[in-house]
Amino acid sequence: MTVTTTRAAQADQYVNALNNNAYPGRGIVIGATPDGTRLVQVYWIMGRSENSRNRVFIQEENGFVRTEAKDPAKLTDPSLIIYYPVRHANGAHIVTNGDQTDTIYEALQAGGSFESALATRTYEPDAPNFTPRISGLVDTKDRQFAYKLSILKSSGNTEDQTLRHTYTYEKALPGFGHCIHTYQGDGNPLPSFQGEPALVPLANDIREIADLYWKTLNEENKISLLVKTIQVGSGETELLVVNKD
Repeated sequence: MTVTTTRAAQADQYVNALNNNAYPGRGIVIGATPDGTRLVQVYWIMGRSENSRNRVFIQEENGFVRTEAKDPAKLTDPSLIIYYPVRHANGAHIVTNGDQTDTIYEALQAGGSFESALATRTYEPDAPNFTPRISGLVDTKDRQFAYKLSILKSSGNTEDQTLRHTYTYEKALPGFGHCIHTYQGDGNPLPSFQGEPALVPLANDIREIADLYWKTLNEENKISLLVKTIQVGSGETELLVVNKD
C-alpha cells in the first residue's frame, strides 16, 4: 500500500467519523487541491439553539465574509455569533470561528504574527461549554509554512487554564487538508475537540469540496459553509458560500 493510498484511507475514515458526529460544532479545513495549484480553506458553522441557528454567511464586495442574522427579529445575543470568519490582508488569508479574525487581521497589519495575536485571546466566555476558538492562516508570503491552525480551549470545561495549541504545516499535501473543529461531539457541557487536526480529503473543484463537507455535516444542526481557494503564485481567490434554506 502506497503512502498516498494510506493517506486517502485515513482521510476518508475521518470524513465518515464526521458524518456520524451529530455536533462537531464549527470547523476549519486547510489544505491543497489534488493538482497542487490552489490552497483551500473550508469553514462551517452549526447550531443547536434558535439564536445560533439564526445565521447566514454574507459575502462582501471586498472578499470578506461576515455572519448575519437570518431573521433580525429573532436575534437575542449577537456577541458570539456575529463576526467576520474570513478576512485577508497583504497575501495573508485568515479564517476563524469568532471575532479573533479581527485580532489576527489587526496584528498582521501592525507587523505582528498569527501567534502573537492569539496570545491575547482565550476560549469563548460561554460557560459551561467554554467553546474553543479555532483559527487558520494561509500567508502567501511565508516561505517556511504553507498554513497554520490553532485552537485555544479550556482545561476540562473550567476556567483554570487556557490550553494553546498551534499546528504549523511546512508544505501542503496535494489532495488533502487538515481539519479542526470546536467540539468532540454532542454533550452537556459540550466536550472540546481532542487531539491533533485530522487528515481529510480535498478536490480540485470548489463546488465538489463544498458538496462533500455540506453533505457530511448533520442535517439538523448544519447552518452555513464556505470554501475559499487561493491560487499558488498569483494569489487569485475564489469563494463559494452555502447557506441552509
